[in-house]
Amino acid sequence: MELYAFNPGPLDESVLYDQEKHVSSAVWEGQERGALRCHEHTSKLDQWVLTKKQIELIERAGFGYLRFIPGISLDNPLISALVERWRRETNTFHLTVGEMTITLEDVAYLLGLPIDGDPVIGVTYTSCDFVCENLLGKAPDNGYTSGGMVKLSWLKDRFSRCPEGASLEDVKRHTRAYLLYLVGSTIFSTTTGNKVPVMYLPLFEDFDQSGKYAWGAAALGFLYRALGNASLRSQSTVSGSLTLLQCWSYFHLNIGRPKLSQELLYDNFPLVLRWKGKQSGPTTNRDLIFYRKALDSLKPSDVDWFPYQNVDPMVIPDDIASSLILGRSKTMLICFDKAERHHPDRCLRQYGMRHQPIPEPIERWERKSRGVDGGVDLSSKMEAELNEWSERHLHVVQKADVDDSKYMHWYLRITRRFVGRPIPLASEFQRMNTTLREVAHIADTMSLQGLDNEQINSITRIRYAVHDCLRDQAGSIVTIASSPPETVRSKKRGRGKEKIRRKSTGKRRQKDEVELYHYDSKDDQLIPNYAANDVEYVPMLNITRGQCRRRDANLDADRVNPCEIDDSNLCFSVNEEGDPQICLDEEDNVGVNGASGSHPCEFDDLDEACDPTDNHRSRLVGRDNCSSPSHSSDVPLTELGQHSSCESGGDSQ
Repeated sequence: MELYAFNPGPLDESVLYDQEKHVSSAVWEGQERGALRCHEHTSKLDQWVLTKKQIELIERAGFGYLRFIPGISLDNPLISALVERWRRETNTFHLTVGEMTITLEDVAYLLGLPIDGDPVIGVTYTSCDFVCENLLGKAPDNGYTSGGMVKLSWLKDRFSRCPEGASLEDVKRHTRAYLLYLVGSTIFSTTTGNKVPVMYLPLFEDFDQSGKYAWGAAALGFLYRALGNASLRSQSTVSGSLTLLQCWSYFHLNIGRPKLSQELLYDNFPLVLRWKGKQSGPTTNRDLIFYRKALDSLKPSDVDWFPYQNVDPMVIPDDIASSLILGRSKTMLICFDKAERHHPDRCLRQYGMRHQPIPEPIERWERKSRGVDGGVDLSSKMEAELNEWSERHLHVVQKADVDDSKYMHWYLRITRRFVGRPIPLASEFQRMNTTLREVAHIADTMSLQGLDNEQINSITRIRYAVHDCLRDQAGSIVTIASSPPETVRSKKRGRGKEKIRRKSTGKRRQKDEVELYHYDSKDDQLIPNYAANDVEYVPMLNITRGQCRRRDANLDADRVNPCEIDDSNLCFSVNEEGDPQICLDEEDNVGVNGASGSHPCEFDDLDEACDPTDNHRSRLVGRDNCSSPSHSSDVPLTELGQHSSCESGGDSQ
């Protein structure tokens, strides 16, 4: 766990090469997008009234089982959590137990769609009028179309009930409208939410020819593309056959799975019908975070790799059973301009095989957006993909006898192990901040005696860098408002002065708090504990010459002591309650401005200033006077603020 607390993977980016675009990167950075909007419209399918002749035509077209698809209530948080685990580089879910995916075999079992046959591809359209007039007998008004898409509501309103005594041609037209509505609301649902492309309509012109298409492969390719798009950090919607996705999860993962009623334990085909109707089980408080944590902590006992082994073989239709072998084909899935790779070799345990070998290196490929001009036959633009599909029978994966431990060792290096943070972001920030403070404390209290200039410069740079990080991480504010030189030289306190402000918590130090400063008896110097005070070193580059002024007693007591900055010195408050100040001598600025001999600080209305010959790296002086016994090593640390001859408007510590 510790290895992945700050690096969730992949440790080896040879497989998940698009990690930065993935939603899991955004979640890890604290950028939550919430649950996705899920687009599927099965709820109104039962409003279609079909005649016997229509049902016969639907079965001939290959959709005899899909028409039974139930109107399942989608679990948006569960679907969203699954999408966070989907990787379009491999077209698989990357889970803690290994890779899993929705396979052609799953499509055959769950939806009853043919997974073997001709690829679903044809001519594209940018207008609905011609194809609808030709195959439906009427064209929709302009308000029901958008380019080559038609609204589902128009199809239902015009064709959901075939009139009695209708001619055979009218029956065919009503059936084509139903099939277009069926695929547009289920397997080919789009992110538009209520439209379907009319390019599918010509495939229903001949119902017998329609039955020869591999609709299951097209549905899976469409879903792969939809999941890949939704897995990008910039997306907020998901489409495709979400009923297939959700029921796949119910069968394979014991997460969010509803409890079945006793009468639903018997199998019906397609198997998606197992989850039809009302199910019992806890559903409250199951939000995206709940499912994300469940998937992040998924155990092998929560996975059913091959849930169909106990299905009664007599329930499976012969035409479906005979094609199941192609569910293991490593091939290309095609749905018009969408082509996606099917990788069963990465999920052999889903086919009842006990062992998973390390799969072959993934082939990087870019999904190109193909032209969809009207009247374009995509077959000529996708020759390579079509050839791969035609050879699907030659690439059926076989059983492998290997050691699973080698696979898991490899897999844990190439995968994204966590989506949510095992350690909350706030805890990681606190841990980082604590470490920075420890480094700052070491750098601030380190004695510089006996060190050469190069070593001193290195330590000084470390001080600056660490305190700069502390300022950014902890939110401490340092504001330097630039002003013209003539304003800086002015004795008036007003706008334009260069000021250094420190954000205060407004609380006094408790007994168990870290000391605000340390005394070094060897070097005879008082060293502030910046790590305890949230005080940062400020880089000395291009700081105009000025002087430290005491706070006027008539000013508002809440105002922070401003300082005009010398190019060789820096004075600022360690805290706002005890009123001590830090003067950084020009020695701290060696090699920056090249200035020497400048007086560290001058104070108004005072007799004595900071000793310019002092060799200390930093000194603690009173806010209004440099005449302080703090230079003496025999002064107790607790008396430094009280015995200082500097009179201050603030309370002393």
